[in-house]
Amino acid sequence: MNTTIVHFDLDTFFVSCERLLDSRLNNKPVIVGGTGDRGVVSAASYETRGYGVHSGMPMKMARQLCPNAIYIRGNAGTYTKFSKQVTEILQREVPVLEKASVDEFYADLTGMDRFFGCYKFASELRNKIINEAGLPISFGLSVNKTVSKVATNEAKPNNQLKIDTGYEKAFLAPLSIKKIPMVGEKTYRTFCNMGIKNVHAVQQMPVEMMTSVFGKNGRIIWQRANGIDRTPIVEYHERKSISSERTYGQDTINVTILKTTITAMAENLAFQLRRGGKLTSCVTVKIRYSDFQTYSKQLKIPYTSADHHLIPVVMDLFENLFNRRLLIRLVGVRYSGLTAGTYQINLFDDEKKTVNLYKAMDTIRIRYGDRSIMRAATLGDGARTIGNFTNPFNGEPPIVLAHRTL
Repeated sequence: MNTTIVHFDLDTFFVSCERLLDSRLNNKPVIVGGTGDRGVVSAASYETRGYGVHSGMPMKMARQLCPNAIYIRGNAGTYTKFSKQVTEILQREVPVLEKASVDEFYADLTGMDRFFGCYKFASELRNKIINEAGLPISFGLSVNKTVSKVATNEAKPNNQLKIDTGYEKAFLAPLSIKKIPMVGEKTYRTFCNMGIKNVHAVQQMPVEMMTSVFGKNGRIIWQRANGIDRTPIVEYHERKSISSERTYGQDTINVTILKTTITAMAENLAFQLRRGGKLTSCVTVKIRYSDFQTYSKQLKIPYTSADHHLIPVVMDLFENLFNRRLLIRLVGVRYSGLTAGTYQINLFDDEKKTVNLYKAMDTIRIRYGDRSIMRAATLGDGARTIGNFTNPFNGEPPIVLAHRTL
C-alpha cells in the first residue's frame, strides 16, 4: 500500500500571530526577530519579500533593505500558545502526527482513502485550523515527507497542493535544486560549480557521482531529487526542555548586566514551566565569549518550577562558569528533564503564602503579558537586553516585585 503523507506549514507564523493580535498590521510589511543590530529575522511578511528580506537574515541587513517595515521583537510565549492550539486540533483529527517545529507538522493519512479521501480530509482539516485558530496555513499531499514539504512550499501562501502517486519525479524536475531539503547554501554553491541548478539535472546523474562529491549525503539528496524518501513519521511527544538565549548588541564583561540578564531569563522560563504545568530536574547555563568559544555547565536538581529555587542554581552555575574574564557575546539558560506536574510546597523552606504569591503573579502575567510583573533584580542595566518592557497598563510602569519578597 502506498503511503499518504500530508505536510502542514503555518504561513509566516510569527507575523500571522502578530496580525491576529493587532489587525492594523494586516497588508503591511512586518518583520519579527531580534531588534538589535546582531538580531536575526525570525519571520518576514510576504510584503517584505520583494525587498529581498527572508528569515535567517541579519536584522541589520533587513533594515537596510526594507527601512519602512514594522519591526517587532515578538513573544515566544504567545507563539507557543498559538502553536499548541493548532497542535491540539491536529492531534484530535489525524491518526499519527509529527510536529517538526513550532509551525510545521506531518501527518500520516495512509488508508483513509478507503473511507473519506485523503485530499478532501486534509482540505477540511486546513479549513478547520483557519476557522478555529485564525491562522493561514498551507499543505502539500503526496506519498512521502520530502515531496509533501516541497509541495507545501510551492502551494504557499495559504493554499494547498496534491501530487498524485507516480508524478513525484515529474513534479520535482523543473524546480531549483535549492528546494530539496538538505540542500543549503554551501551545497547549492557546489552544485552551481558543477553547472547544476535544477532538480532534473540531478535526476539524470548517476548516484555514484553524487556520493563521490557529497559523501553519504549525496545518495540522500539524489533519492530526494527523484522523489524517493522512506523517512517515517515520528509521532509527536511533549518537549523535554525549554531554553532562552540572549546575544548582546555589544560584547560585555559587566557582571551586573550579565547577572540581570540571566536572572530575568531564569524567572521567565520558570513562569513558562508553571504555565505549561511542567517541572524541571536539570538546569544548564551557557556562555559564549567574543572569540565564539562556548561553554556550559549543568546541574541536576529536585523537580521544581519555583523561581526562588531555580534562580540561585542558575546564579551558582554562572559564577562557576564565568572564569575567563573575556568579553561575553551570549548567555543562555535551559531547563531540561521536564515532566508534568505543579509546584509543591517544600516541607521545610516554603510557606503557603509563597505558593499563593506565585499564583497571583502568574495570573497577572497570563492576562497582561509575561513582562507585566517582574523581580526588581531584573530591572538593572541588563534589563535592556531582555527586550522592551512594554506595558499593558496604558503606559504605566510594570509592577516590580522586590527580590527580598521571596
